[in-house]
Amino acid sequence: MTQSSSQVRRTFLEFFRSRGHEVIASAPLVPPNDPTLMFTNAGMVQFKDLFTGKEHRPYRRATSSQKCIRISGKHNDLENVGVTARHHTFFEMLGNFSFGDYFKEEAIVSAWELLTKVYGLPEDRLVVTVFGGDNSQGLAPDMEARALWKRVTQFPDERIIDMGMKDNFWQMGDTGPCGPCTEIHFFNGGDVDVSKFHDEPTSDGLGWTELWNLVFMQFERSQGADGAYKLEPLPKPCVDTGAGLERVSSVLQGKTSNYETDLLRALVDLASRLSGKPYTASQADDDVSMRVLADHARTTAFLIAEGVFPEKSAREYVLRRVMRRAIRHGHRLGIKKPFLHELTLQVVALMGDEYPELVQRKELIATVAEQEEVRFRETLDRGLKMLDEAMVLAKPTGIIEGEAAFKLTTPTGFHSI
Repeated sequence: MTQSSSQVRRTFLEFFRSRGHEVIASAPLVPPNDPTLMFTNAGMVQFKDLFTGKEHRPYRRATSSQKCIRISGKHNDLENVGVTARHHTFFEMLGNFSFGDYFKEEAIVSAWELLTKVYGLPEDRLVVTVFGGDNSQGLAPDMEARALWKRVTQFPDERIIDMGMKDNFWQMGDTGPCGPCTEIHFFNGGDVDVSKFHDEPTSDGLGWTELWNLVFMQFERSQGADGAYKLEPLPKPCVDTGAGLERVSSVLQGKTSNYETDLLRALVDLASRLSGKPYTASQADDDVSMRVLADHARTTAFLIAEGVFPEKSAREYVLRRVMRRAIRHGHRLGIKKPFLHELTLQVVALMGDEYPELVQRKELIATVAEQEEVRFRETLDRGLKMLDEAMVLAKPTGIIEGEAAFKLTTPTGFHSI
């Protein structure tokens, strides 16, 4: 039976609650006490001090559905949004965490039971990856995880795939807690082909897609006075997992694209109605633009709800860039009047039950979105007029002179889209 995204989220949290986990509300998108991050980009962010031992709470295992944004820094998916079936600026991360309580066995057994017994995913469409070791780092393969998966799944060796540091070893930074991870992947499409595991999924989502990452923090990396790094076992190994709600919902709803789920399709359809153009779920420019609008409307609504307003620096600039990128895509779709506020109101309707701050700040969200669009449309119109004039002067070479290019990027704001 098809499960709504709300059911997927609730099932995940209740599954781990029944196994002694404290259900923790999503932390804000703007980390309150973490100057190292512009936005919360993973479920483990609000637990960082628990993992390092700087903080103690009355529970040793927790579960959450964390709202995340990945736009800046090394986690920057902006250019892939709308182009692929699975990249977003805003998403929710389902996770379960152990702070020196259980470790690899319970994490693996629980993940497999939830996916195959509770959610009912077919085992023949799943493979797992484990850390295959790295001699240059003095790290051995994670044979413990491999043995556990083999016992739990009864998979042959070719369905338990060794991967290197880049994919299957997690570290908070150059120093600090770190450890191997194991990932569960699902095959979307026709006949399952394990030999194509290393191929990227197609733009419409066919192929192997990562569903869930289980991180086993079991080492502390430190740097000595001589500059050399060394690994020491953590006295209390921890578990940090992350499964994208959009990806899990897509699989459980029988879709190959996150944009076809109940989390996003209503927003895509609204973009289609606003533009007066059909959505065909293809890679056509119009369809990509509609998916961009769906994604960016969620980021816009949630950041404004947290008091981030479009401005010229820091987080505010990132929001302005996302909003103006959405407005530009609306412009290319032929939407002549302000529209972004209508999409943000749809976000409130879709997600307000789960995130009441959206409902509480509904009018503010719509007002800020509309005002920013009105301002930017004036700038966009001026810029397009300047571009037309510059292109006339550029004939026959088609090369815009430096001064004209500077005028296009700086006062018009074209550089931010």
